[in-house]
Amino acid sequence: MRKMAVQKLPEKDFFAPLKAWKFLVRKPVTIEVPNKIRREASERYRGFHVNDWGKCIGCGTCAKICPTDAITMVEVPDLTQEDGKLPQRPVIDYGRCSFCALCVDICTTGSLKMTREYIHISEDPEDFIFMPTDKGLNAKKGLYEFGKAPLGWVRDENSELLDLERIEMPVEPPEVRIKSFIEIVKGYSREQAMQEAARCVECGVCTYTCPEHMDIPQYIKSVYEDNLEEGLRWLYRTNPLSMVCGRVCTHRCETACSVGVRGEPVAIQWLKRYIVDSIPLERYGEILDIKPERKGKSVGIIGSGPAGLAAAYFLATMGYDVTIYESESKPGGVMRYGIPKYRLPDEALDKDIAFIEALGVKILLNTRVVQDVSFEDVRKRHDVVFLATGFGLGRSTGVPGTDHPDVKQALPLLKMIRDYLRGDGPKPPVPERLVVIGGGNVAMDISRSMARLQFMEYGRVNVQVLSLEGCFEDMPADMEEIEEALEEGIVINPGWGPMEVVIENDRIKGVKFKKCVSVFDGEGRFNPQFDEKEQIFVEADMVVEAIGQAPDYSYLPEEIRSKLEFFRGRIKTNEYNQTSVEWLFAGGDIVHGPDIIHGIADGYAAAKGIDMYLRKEK
Repeated sequence: MRKMAVQKLPEKDFFAPLKAWKFLVRKPVTIEVPNKIRREASERYRGFHVNDWGKCIGCGTCAKICPTDAITMVEVPDLTQEDGKLPQRPVIDYGRCSFCALCVDICTTGSLKMTREYIHISEDPEDFIFMPTDKGLNAKKGLYEFGKAPLGWVRDENSELLDLERIEMPVEPPEVRIKSFIEIVKGYSREQAMQEAARCVECGVCTYTCPEHMDIPQYIKSVYEDNLEEGLRWLYRTNPLSMVCGRVCTHRCETACSVGVRGEPVAIQWLKRYIVDSIPLERYGEILDIKPERKGKSVGIIGSGPAGLAAAYFLATMGYDVTIYESESKPGGVMRYGIPKYRLPDEALDKDIAFIEALGVKILLNTRVVQDVSFEDVRKRHDVVFLATGFGLGRSTGVPGTDHPDVKQALPLLKMIRDYLRGDGPKPPVPERLVVIGGGNVAMDISRSMARLQFMEYGRVNVQVLSLEGCFEDMPADMEEIEEALEEGIVINPGWGPMEVVIENDRIKGVKFKKCVSVFDGEGRFNPQFDEKEQIFVEADMVVEAIGQAPDYSYLPEEIRSKLEFFRGRIKTNEYNQTSVEWLFAGGDIVHGPDIIHGIADGYAAAKGIDMYLRKEK
């Protein structure tokens, strides 16, 4: 080993300390920096901050990453909370700030930047605690044009801290999925899920937007930490139908994801699915460990859709005896009969329902209120009744020819297809040429289901979808549903309204359409306007109407119905889903319209309301 040469330091002068005394009587040299003289710093200087409030969503990511705890999120009274935005803005303590710029580098919206300002003189220490806007710290002192602080450090591609691209979900290609009803989405692997979970900044903006206010950052963190048992516990705090929601939720949370402002939102729905897909049902009881004390009170629930099942789960965890009355031969409501198998297989729904039943919930199948049991008997058997009957009736356009037997409603036809595929019913009619009227998810579901049957029957697809909305973006269907339908060979023509179903020799020949120029009026009300001069004719052997659903309240006695309040066909309730009849609660489609996650939220709120009502009664 080679030896290093040691450098010898010069010896210190013995009188050196005494020489310093000469500075004692000298006047110090002070360089005064006037506060009103602007001195330009370098272009990438890390000075005081500015924040564009028009872009800032109050996610608090800057505060989380700050290594000196210099940033605090403070609620601003003038701001309101809305989807994708929190009414908070960052406040920076420049006594703590190290000007490292990590807050700028990770800002999810790009609203936070640093300026070339670095001079600020004040005898008041509070003046160094600052809520930045786009005006700058010294804007009022005339150092520069008001609102135009000279920018310094801004994020670039080298300092980007967010992963803006999501991990691609493996899906079956169109040429494979059109041949059968196999589930399209394959699901994440462990490595893919952990990598996608790492993109989450845990801001919680998504939680507010979710109708059920699920603990989204917490269960995503459990995926990242590979602790799926903890993730399952977070899921079941608010959502007992996570197998379902992991596949067919409207995932409004993703539209609010802060990472999605500049990139692709975190795949919240797929991460939820990954957790429940990874844990077998046999382990649910051990992991969740639900052992409520029995309360000796019972609740009757009419309907086993999302709202009914969710209410049953939460009430069972509180210790109530719960019985669900279901008119069909299998539980699940619209989830079982209205959603295609390629999106929601029976096995996924069965897993969710099996655990709810394991908690002691009784589901009486083939039990129709009025026909098999009277509403009065249901009321006598239980202390409280919860209505969750959904939207079971279809709506018709009412144009000439819609009374023909080959003009079908979407939901009954979807049910017929599901029954046929599971061997519970006859084969549905499969036309060579099909026209679907409507632009929502139900229209896409029936179109894609019939396209599969057409391909299995004829080896080709001939389905045309026509809707009032003028473009794909305005159609109420999810864009991913529209894109997948197009990939599967379905033709979608937005901007047309039906005039007549043309019938010749008792058979449907096609549908005549007219151009729709607007769907809503100036006040946002549904009031479609047409150009009668512009018309088209689309050939068809069968027509399916998918323009919306309606509730069926025929099971309610007139005495009860007269006491309820309705708004546009839906039952009015309070915040705990209690109706104007104090022992009667309602939720789901008949309160808030068709939406699975909103139905679950209604079930959760109703369970809390029922618990409060029964405790008060006791």
